[in-house]
Amino acid sequence: MTFLSRRIRNLSESQTIKMAKLGRELAAKGIDVINLSFGEPDFFTPDNVKAAAKKAIDENYSYYTPVSGYPDLRKAITAKLQRENGLSYEIDQIVVSTGAKQSLANAVMCLIDPDDEVIVPTPYWVSYSEMIKLAEGKTVFINATVEQNFKITAQQLEEAITPKTKLFMFSSPCNPTGSVYSKEELAALVAVFEKHPNIFIISDEIYEHINFVNEHASIASFDSIKDRVVVINGFSKSYAMTGWRVGYMAANKEIAAACDKMQGQITSGTSSISQRAALAAYEGGLETVLSMREEFRKRRDIVYDLLKAIPNVKVNLPDGAFYFFPEVKSYFGKSFNGTPINNAEELCLYLLNEAHVSLVTGEAFGNEDCIRISYAASEEQLRLAVKRIGEALAQLV
Repeated sequence: MTFLSRRIRNLSESQTIKMAKLGRELAAKGIDVINLSFGEPDFFTPDNVKAAAKKAIDENYSYYTPVSGYPDLRKAITAKLQRENGLSYEIDQIVVSTGAKQSLANAVMCLIDPDDEVIVPTPYWVSYSEMIKLAEGKTVFINATVEQNFKITAQQLEEAITPKTKLFMFSSPCNPTGSVYSKEELAALVAVFEKHPNIFIISDEIYEHINFVNEHASIASFDSIKDRVVVINGFSKSYAMTGWRVGYMAANKEIAAACDKMQGQITSGTSSISQRAALAAYEGGLETVLSMREEFRKRRDIVYDLLKAIPNVKVNLPDGAFYFFPEVKSYFGKSFNGTPINNAEELCLYLLNEAHVSLVTGEAFGNEDCIRISYAASEEQLRLAVKRIGEALAQLV
């Protein structure tokens, strides 16, 4: 009998980390593996941000930080939310955490009791369901298909709500699909939430600036439900600061205070140096952010055309983030050298071993018919990767 807790035994391993690990193991054997499994920009952190971190070291920012973050960083976050999103918050409504993932976990743990229901549209980011599981809540999935651009409707939302529903959790732009909810689409969902005043909303907006169609629309911009919305954001995607680990939430004061309390017992404050770097990011404007976005747009268009040319792969054009989530179920039931491919996970392993391209099974994101492809890589790598994928799929019989 294991001595490990039921909590950790019930927790699933992150599939994105698992596939990246398998890819690294192949690469260590000298195989040329193209890793399109990780959700990480392939750009360097902007120079002004790095300079601020060096300055902070020289100025001896080496002591414990306030649990919720430095006041000047929190003030800069409120200014950013007002300037870019039209959202008004006070600094005691902001909690800075060690990445947006911690902000998400804080919010879930502070809102959910055992058996509370949490509605999650699928496809969803891999960690949502596991966070809910840790909080002993019950996840209620709403399936959105490629035909509807992986976005749920107001009717689907209404039908999923029960007296036990406590929370709705989603991302826009979305990981893994790149789908972006418009202001009008959000308004339709808000009309449902207005009828159910006991439901809170976690809005994961970490890909906010990687948006190819509209100005970013936040569900928190609707005054009728703003007090029930927890906005999650950070610096990792927009400013290529994944390793710096800085995220934040904006919420009503009671939720923010609860998350401050939770964080104070687990990690306390975020790295002092990373916070000074984050402050410089928000004070430095959007020039580098928009430049990265345009590069992602070019890559998206290239990969879209290449994927469309592969027979029996159903793909839509993502409006944001840096992922494709093609439906590949027409290849299930085929085989290679007598070895059958029965599902998306087996297809991903086949593509890793035969095409030497690391991808992630859609099952990890709540859709077993799809795979996730990150295009956070160079144009040369992307062209070669899709070529390899197409050739490998053509070998299946």
